[in-house]
Amino acid sequence: MFSILTIIGSCLLSYFVLIRPFQYWKKRGVIQFGVWRSWSENVKMILQFNPMADRFKMLYDAFPGARYSGMYQITKPVLVIKDPELIKQITVKDFDHFIDHNEIMTEECEPLWGKNLFSLKGERWKEMRATLSPSFTSSKMKAMFGMMAECAENFVNHFKSDNLETTTVEFRDIFTRFTNDIIASASFGINCDSLKDGDNEFYLMGRMATNLSGFRTSIAIFVMMASPKLAKYLGVKIFSEKASAFFRNIVIGNMKAREKSGIVRPDMIHLLMEARKGKLKHERSSEIIDSGFAVIEESEIGKQEGRQKLQLTDDDVTAQALIFFFAGFETVATLMCFAAYELAIDPSIQEKLQEEVDNVVREGNGTLTYEALMKMEYLDMVISETLRKWPPIAVIDRLCVKPYTIQPERKNEKPVNLKKGDVLMMIPYGMHLDEKYFPNPDRFDPERFNKENRKNIAPYTYFPFGIGPRSCIGNRFALLETKILIFNILRHFDIVVVDKSVVPIKLARKQTSLNSEKGFWFGLKPRKVVS
Repeated sequence: MFSILTIIGSCLLSYFVLIRPFQYWKKRGVIQFGVWRSWSENVKMILQFNPMADRFKMLYDAFPGARYSGMYQITKPVLVIKDPELIKQITVKDFDHFIDHNEIMTEECEPLWGKNLFSLKGERWKEMRATLSPSFTSSKMKAMFGMMAECAENFVNHFKSDNLETTTVEFRDIFTRFTNDIIASASFGINCDSLKDGDNEFYLMGRMATNLSGFRTSIAIFVMMASPKLAKYLGVKIFSEKASAFFRNIVIGNMKAREKSGIVRPDMIHLLMEARKGKLKHERSSEIIDSGFAVIEESEIGKQEGRQKLQLTDDDVTAQALIFFFAGFETVATLMCFAAYELAIDPSIQEKLQEEVDNVVREGNGTLTYEALMKMEYLDMVISETLRKWPPIAVIDRLCVKPYTIQPERKNEKPVNLKKGDVLMMIPYGMHLDEKYFPNPDRFDPERFNKENRKNIAPYTYFPFGIGPRSCIGNRFALLETKILIFNILRHFDIVVVDKSVVPIKLARKQTSLNSEKGFWFGLKPRKVVS
C-alpha cells in the first residue's frame, strides 16, 4: 500500500512540477513547444549552451505565420508577440494595460536597481519619466556636444601618437573606455582618460557594476526571478556593495560640492539636480536638429509637466545616474563595436562614409559642429543599419497590469485572455532579421535607410531602442556619442581587418547582450587627414 501511494505521489509531484507549468499557453489555445522541448530550452539557457540572442531569434522564428506564441522563462509563462500591428496595439494604443516591465531584481534585493527608471512601475514610473524626460531633449544633447567631442578627440590622439602603420586593438575594450570617459564627463562631471590610465577607479568600478556575464550571475538572476523572498533571505546580489557605494558617494558628494560652491556644468548631474528642484521643463518646440532615423519621439507621458511631483531622494538620483551608466557603458560600446566590424569588412561602405566625413571637415574648415554632425545622412544610415542588424537589446518585455484580451483575427486563433502578471515579449533581434520586413536581412546595407527606402519600412518592425512610452529615454545620448566617435575615427583612420580579426563574427554564449565570442580585433590604419 505504501509503495502504491509513493508511486502515485511521485507521479502527481512530477505532473505538477515538471509538466503542468508548461501547459499554461496550450490550455489557452496558444501555440507553444511541447513540455520536453520547453524544458530543453530552459536547460540550454541556464547552462549557456547558445548565445542568448540566438535563443531569442529561435523563439521568434518558431511557428511561422503566427501572430504570437507561448514560451517559458524557467516556469514563468511568456507570450512572444511577433505581429507589428499587435505590437503597436500593446505598446502604444493599449499601453495602460502594459505599462510595466517584468520585475527581475526587486528593490528589496537591489535598492539602487529597484529605484531606477527602468524598474519603476505604474504612477511612480510616470512621474519619474516626466521628471527626467526634459534632461534628454535635443537642446540638452547639443549642450553636451562639446564635452563629447573633446573625449572623441582625446581618443583619436591616443592612437595617432603610436605612429604605427597599423595599430591592432580590441575594439570592445577601447570603446568601453571611451564610453566610460563620456559618461564620467557628460554625466558625472569627472575627467578621465581611460586609455592612458587604464586602471582609473571610475573605469574599474564601471566594469564591476556592469559585468553581468558568467554562470554565477545567471544563477543569481534565476533565484531572483524564481523567488524574490528567497533571494532576499540568502542575500543574493547582482551588483557589488563596493560598486554601489562608489557611485552613491560620487553622486551625493558631487551634488553637495556643487550646491556649496555654486558650480554649474551642463552635464547629467546638473540636470538631475534641476529635476530634483522641479526646474526642468520639456521643450514643446525646437529648431535644433535631432539625431536621426532611430530617434524616438518622447510620448505625452514624458511631456506632462503636471506629473513632475516626485521629491527625489539621494538614492533616487543615484539610481538614475547608475542606470544611465549601465545603459551607456556596455550598450553603446556594443553599437560602436558592430558598426566598426561592418565598416572593416566592407571597405566600400567605409570609403563612402569617409567621403561624407571629409566633406563635412572641408565645409567646416576643420571644425565639427553639432549641426553638421546631425546633417550627415550617410552616417545616420550606417548607424541605423547597424542597429537593425545588431540591436544592442535583443528582447523587450512588458507586464500585463490589468486583464486584457487579444482578439482572434486569423484562422485557428482563439481569444487570448491575459491576466494581471502575465509577461509579454517582443524580439527586435528576430524582427530586424525577418526577410518579410527586411529583404536579404543578413546583408549590411545602409541604403535601406536612405530617404526613399526608409518610407518602405513597415511601422513597428524597427525598434532598436524599444517602443512606445517605455522606450529608452537616453536614445539621443547614445546616438550622439556614437556618431561623434565614428566621425573622428574615420577622419583620421581606416578600420581594417587584421590577423586577429574573427570574420564572420561568432556571438558570445556567456553574455546576455550581443557580443563577440573572441572579441572585436581590428586595426586602425592612419589615413591622410583632410583639413
